[in-house]
Amino acid sequence: MSRTAEIERNTLETQVSIKLNLDGTGAAKLETGVPFLDHMLDQVARHGLIDLEIKAAGDLEIDAHHTVEDIGITLGQALARAVGEKSGIRRYGHAYVPLDEALSRVVIDLSGRPGLVYAVNFPRARVGEFELDLIQEFFQGFANHAAVTLHIDSLRGSNSHHIAETLFKAFGRALRLALESDPRMQGQLPSTKGAL
Repeated sequence: MSRTAEIERNTLETQVSIKLNLDGTGAAKLETGVPFLDHMLDQVARHGLIDLEIKAAGDLEIDAHHTVEDIGITLGQALARAVGEKSGIRRYGHAYVPLDEALSRVVIDLSGRPGLVYAVNFPRARVGEFELDLIQEFFQGFANHAAVTLHIDSLRGSNSHHIAETLFKAFGRALRLALESDPRMQGQLPSTKGAL
Protein backbone atom coordinates (compact mmCIF):
# COMPACT_ATOMS: atom_id res chain seq x y z
CA MET A 1 0.00 0.00 0.00
CA SER A 2 1.40 3.36 -1.06
CA ARG A 3 1.68 5.93 1.73
CA THR A 4 1.63 9.07 -0.39
CA ALA A 5 -0.43 12.23 -0.52
CA GLU A 6 -0.83 15.41 -2.53
CA ILE A 7 -2.45 18.40 -0.87
CA GLU A 8 -3.13 21.96 -1.99
CA ARG A 9 -4.13 24.78 0.31
CA ASN A 10 -5.14 28.12 -1.18
CA THR A 11 -6.11 31.16 0.87
CA LEU A 12 -6.07 34.89 0.28
CA GLU A 13 -2.66 34.91 2.01
CA THR A 14 -0.90 31.81 0.69
CA GLN A 15 -0.90 29.09 -1.94
CA VAL A 16 0.76 25.85 -0.79
CA SER A 17 1.10 22.51 -2.58
CA ILE A 18 2.74 19.45 -1.05
CA LYS A 19 3.61 16.01 -2.39
CA LEU A 20 4.65 13.50 0.24
CA ASN A 21 5.92 9.91 0.20
CA LEU A 22 6.36 8.47 3.69
CA ASP A 23 8.38 5.53 2.36
CA GLY A 24 10.87 7.54 0.36
CA THR A 25 14.61 8.04 0.36
CA GLY A 26 14.81 11.53 1.85
CA ALA A 27 14.63 13.46 -1.43
CA ALA A 28 13.41 17.03 -1.13
CA LYS A 29 12.37 19.71 -3.60
CA LEU A 30 11.53 22.84 -1.66
CA GLU A 31 10.42 26.22 -2.97
CA THR A 32 8.78 28.00 -0.06
CA GLY A 33 10.19 31.47 -0.60
CA VAL A 34 11.69 31.23 2.90
CA PRO A 35 15.27 29.93 2.54
CA PHE A 36 15.82 29.10 6.20
CA LEU A 37 12.59 27.07 6.27
CA ASP A 38 13.72 25.23 3.13
CA HIS A 39 16.92 24.33 4.98
CA MET A 40 14.96 23.04 7.98
CA LEU A 41 12.46 21.05 5.88
CA ASP A 42 15.36 19.44 4.04
CA GLN A 43 16.46 18.09 7.43
CA VAL A 44 13.01 16.58 8.01
CA ALA A 45 13.05 14.85 4.61
CA ARG A 46 16.62 13.53 4.96
CA HIS A 47 16.37 12.33 8.53
CA GLY A 48 12.78 11.08 8.19
CA LEU A 49 13.47 9.30 4.88
CA ILE A 50 10.43 11.10 3.52
CA ASP A 51 10.26 12.32 -0.08
CA LEU A 52 8.93 15.84 0.13
CA GLU A 53 7.99 18.40 -2.51
CA ILE A 54 6.71 21.76 -1.33
CA LYS A 55 5.90 24.79 -3.41
CA ALA A 56 4.56 27.85 -1.66
CA ALA A 57 3.77 31.46 -2.48
CA GLY A 58 2.71 33.79 0.27
CA ASP A 59 2.46 37.39 1.39
CA LEU A 60 6.17 37.62 2.21
CA GLU A 61 6.04 41.37 1.64
CA ILE A 62 4.29 41.48 5.04
CA ASP A 63 6.33 38.76 6.75
CA ALA A 64 6.80 35.00 6.67
CA HIS A 65 4.19 34.17 9.32
CA HIS A 66 1.32 33.09 7.07
CA THR A 67 3.59 31.13 4.75
CA VAL A 68 5.35 29.21 7.53
CA GLU A 69 2.13 28.45 9.41
CA ASP A 70 0.25 27.35 6.28
CA ILE A 71 3.10 25.05 5.24
CA GLY A 72 2.85 23.43 8.68
CA ILE A 73 -0.92 23.06 8.26
CA THR A 74 -0.64 21.59 4.77
CA LEU A 75 2.17 19.22 5.76
CA GLY A 76 0.00 18.01 8.64
CA GLN A 77 -2.91 17.39 6.27
CA ALA A 78 -0.62 15.51 3.88
CA LEU A 79 0.75 13.32 6.66
CA ALA A 80 -2.75 12.49 7.94
CA ARG A 81 -3.84 11.44 4.46
CA ALA A 82 -0.67 9.48 3.65
CA VAL A 83 -0.50 7.50 6.91
CA GLY A 84 -4.04 6.20 6.46
CA GLU A 85 -5.61 4.00 9.14
CA LYS A 86 -2.27 3.48 10.98
CA SER A 87 -2.53 -0.28 11.34
CA GLY A 88 0.77 -2.07 11.92
CA ILE A 89 2.84 1.05 12.65
CA ARG A 90 4.84 1.78 15.79
CA ARG A 91 2.73 4.92 16.51
CA TYR A 92 5.26 6.42 18.93
CA GLY A 93 8.61 7.92 17.98
CA HIS A 94 11.32 9.83 19.77
CA ALA A 95 14.74 11.20 18.97
CA TYR A 96 17.56 13.09 20.62
CA VAL A 97 19.75 15.01 18.19
CA PRO A 98 22.93 16.96 19.01
CA LEU A 99 24.64 19.53 16.85
CA ASP A 100 27.83 20.75 18.48
CA GLU A 101 26.72 22.42 21.74
CA ALA A 102 22.98 22.10 21.02
CA LEU A 103 20.81 19.12 22.00
CA SER A 104 17.09 18.68 21.38
CA ARG A 105 14.48 15.99 21.97
CA VAL A 106 11.28 15.36 20.02
CA VAL A 107 8.64 12.81 21.00
CA ILE A 108 5.61 12.14 18.79
CA ASP A 109 2.43 10.09 19.15
CA LEU A 110 0.32 9.52 16.04
CA SER A 111 -2.64 9.52 18.41
CA GLY A 112 -5.40 11.18 16.42
CA ARG A 113 -5.40 13.88 19.10
CA PRO A 114 -3.70 17.18 18.30
CA GLY A 115 -1.40 18.65 20.91
CA LEU A 116 1.88 20.53 21.07
CA VAL A 117 4.15 21.03 24.06
CA TYR A 118 6.95 23.32 22.95
CA ALA A 119 9.77 24.16 25.38
CA VAL A 120 12.36 26.01 23.32
CA ASN A 121 14.22 29.22 24.12
CA PHE A 122 16.44 30.78 21.49
CA PRO A 123 19.30 33.09 22.52
CA ARG A 124 18.30 35.49 19.76
CA ALA A 125 15.09 36.28 17.89
CA ARG A 126 16.29 35.70 14.33
CA VAL A 127 18.59 33.65 12.18
CA GLY A 128 19.29 35.93 9.24
CA GLU A 129 15.89 37.26 8.21
CA PHE A 130 13.96 34.33 9.71
CA GLU A 131 11.97 34.99 12.89
CA LEU A 132 12.55 32.00 15.14
CA ASP A 133 9.17 32.24 16.89
CA LEU A 134 7.66 31.07 13.59
CA ILE A 135 9.04 27.59 14.29
CA GLN A 136 6.41 27.14 16.99
CA GLU A 137 3.72 28.31 14.54
CA PHE A 138 4.91 25.71 12.02
CA PHE A 139 4.77 22.86 14.53
CA GLN A 140 1.42 24.00 15.95
CA GLY A 141 -0.11 23.98 12.48
CA PHE A 142 1.39 20.58 11.79
CA ALA A 143 0.22 19.01 15.07
CA ASN A 144 -3.31 20.39 14.71
CA HIS A 145 -3.81 19.10 11.17
CA ALA A 146 -1.87 15.84 11.39
CA ALA A 147 -3.78 15.12 14.63
CA VAL A 148 -0.61 14.14 16.49
CA THR A 149 0.69 14.83 19.98
CA LEU A 150 4.12 16.43 19.73
CA HIS A 151 6.58 17.27 22.51
CA ILE A 152 9.53 19.42 21.46
CA ASP A 153 12.27 20.31 23.92
CA SER A 154 15.54 22.15 23.48
CA LEU A 155 17.72 20.70 26.22
CA ARG A 156 20.71 22.97 25.71
CA GLY A 157 22.41 25.20 23.20
CA SER A 158 23.85 28.66 22.70
CA ASN A 159 23.72 28.96 18.89
CA SER A 160 20.21 29.63 17.60
CA HIS A 161 20.86 28.08 14.19
CA HIS A 162 22.16 24.90 15.84
CA ILE A 163 19.15 24.73 18.16
CA ALA A 164 16.69 25.14 15.29
CA GLU A 165 18.44 22.50 13.21
CA THR A 166 18.40 19.96 16.04
CA LEU A 167 14.64 20.49 16.42
CA PHE A 168 13.92 19.68 12.78
CA LYS A 169 16.37 16.78 12.58
CA ALA A 170 14.91 15.25 15.74
CA PHE A 171 11.40 15.79 14.40
CA GLY A 172 12.28 13.93 11.19
CA ARG A 173 13.86 11.04 13.08
CA ALA A 174 11.00 10.75 15.59
CA LEU A 175 8.47 10.80 12.77
CA ARG A 176 10.41 8.12 10.90
CA LEU A 177 10.32 5.82 13.95
CA ALA A 178 6.60 6.39 14.59
CA LEU A 179 5.74 5.63 10.96
CA GLU A 180 7.77 2.42 10.77
CA SER A 181 6.06 -0.91 10.37
CA ASP A 182 6.04 -3.00 13.55
CA PRO A 183 6.18 -6.65 12.46
CA ARG A 184 4.81 -7.79 15.83
CA MET A 185 1.62 -5.77 15.32
CA GLN A 186 0.72 -7.79 12.17
CA GLY A 187 -1.69 -5.22 10.81
CA GLN A 188 -3.25 -4.35 14.17
CA LEU A 189 -3.88 -0.84 15.36
CA PRO A 190 -1.46 0.17 18.12
CA SER A 191 -4.28 1.13 20.48
CA THR A 192 -6.45 -0.61 23.06
CA LYS A 193 -9.37 1.52 21.80
CA GLY A 194 -9.27 -0.10 18.38
CA ALA A 195 -9.15 3.33 16.72
CA LEU A 196 -6.68 6.16 16.31
